[in-house]
Amino acid sequence: MTRERWLISWVGRTDHEAAENGAEQDVGPIATALAGPKRYDRIYLLTNYSFERSRNYCHWLQKRTGYSDSSVDLFQVDLPSPIDYAAIYAEVSKNLKEARLPRDDVDLTFHLSPGTPAMAAIWIILAKTRFPARLIQTSRERGLESVDFFFDLANDFLPEFLQRSGDRIERLATGLTNTSPGFAKILHASDVMRRQIALAQRIAVHEVPVLILGETGTGKELFAEAIHATSTRSDKPFLAVNCGAIAPELANSELFGHKKGAFTGATSNRTGHFREADGGTLFLDEVGDLPPDTQVRLLRVLQSGEVTPVGASTPVKVNTRVIAATHRDLPADVASGRFREDLFHRLAGGILRLPPLRERGEDVALLIDAFLKRINQDAQGRPEAQEKTISPQARTLLLSHTWPGNVRELYHTLVRASIWSTTQQIQASDVSAAVLQPFRRDMTLLDQPLVPGFNLQNVLDEVTRTYLARALKQAGGRKSVAASLLGFANYQTLDNRMRKVHLTSDSQATDVKNIKK
Repeated sequence: MTRERWLISWVGRTDHEAAENGAEQDVGPIATALAGPKRYDRIYLLTNYSFERSRNYCHWLQKRTGYSDSSVDLFQVDLPSPIDYAAIYAEVSKNLKEARLPRDDVDLTFHLSPGTPAMAAIWIILAKTRFPARLIQTSRERGLESVDFFFDLANDFLPEFLQRSGDRIERLATGLTNTSPGFAKILHASDVMRRQIALAQRIAVHEVPVLILGETGTGKELFAEAIHATSTRSDKPFLAVNCGAIAPELANSELFGHKKGAFTGATSNRTGHFREADGGTLFLDEVGDLPPDTQVRLLRVLQSGEVTPVGASTPVKVNTRVIAATHRDLPADVASGRFREDLFHRLAGGILRLPPLRERGEDVALLIDAFLKRINQDAQGRPEAQEKTISPQARTLLLSHTWPGNVRELYHTLVRASIWSTTQQIQASDVSAAVLQPFRRDMTLLDQPLVPGFNLQNVLDEVTRTYLARALKQAGGRKSVAASLLGFANYQTLDNRMRKVHLTSDSQATDVKNIKK
């Protein structure tokens, strides 16, 4: 397999000044690197300067080094500060992931010299961890040279340096602590999940009811277990009950217990889930499905700390913490009268809103790897089992899916794909067969179903991305020609549109046969 060679670098102050001053000797770090014997297939540049200034630099660089316009790409990266380590790490990681890196068909080289020392430090961390890459640097005295960092140095020193970043200081100042062991099962890398975990940790140590909102499959029970494990009740029972699976006529008996003979079929006393979880935590999943009379009883328990079994007249004291969860829109149910407002406020001592998987960005790739590892471990010892890997095309399909069933759907899709795959490597066809709903790329763009998760802007962006890619392909990568084909006044307008929809100049035209005119 032919591997492309990419050089990735920030555009630094020295680079700009070399172009603007017409320098002949000191041409700046990037041009110096490109003057070496090694030729790259793609020059991938990031800038936190004005886009127009850096675009002018790119034109100068192309003339200076002989690289074509289609080989040099520029991306605007907005940073609060060029020395904010955490922001640099997050934005660069996001940008490289959008370029679908790392890839088996691409050899990466990171240029350390342009930009601030903080930017160089992040390149080293990324090269030694998430985005394996060769490191280079340039100087007036020594020209171009490779940089070799022993892994121990990158592993031991740089993370400690990163800890002193502004983000770390801000987290400490606002009272956020390191993730407690109880939350270790919740795999994440995204900021949106990090914030919910930090909030859940603070809620855990307070003896208040908790309400967890989120779509089906977002991990509500996992959060409930983590809150219990982090609380002072961790050595007491944790009991999970799916309220939606209880017959309405049996809900009171299941939760609060009953006396023998209280109703037909009550042949013996029943303790009820509240008393079974006494001293610990009772997780009421899908609490929004409880019938009205059970809502009244639940409110009384939360107010008084007492349960009255069905058929009994004497209440029984309980010390049970309630964590409730639902995928329903409870505020809307309160407004319509379907759910009691006073019960809602009692349950909402602490509220968590878990994001759907489609909003968790880089978490999807993290979960794919973790789930595949778990699936392989579960299959060990079975004669017919194979250690499964996943092809780049299959991974791309998984990353492009919206996952209406969220984390649960992703896991079971991978299980099915692993079982159905007849080779050691899971292919795109295996994933397509395993997913329960068609991937959006196979659906008619103008015929998308209006269901939860639909986003009109995403559809408009996909239409824009499609025609931009077609124009670039038809123009042979020449942006000025592509801009003319699209009716744009100049190629700068094309550049702006491409950046808005995260399209790079080497992207392939997508299949548009299903777009209806």
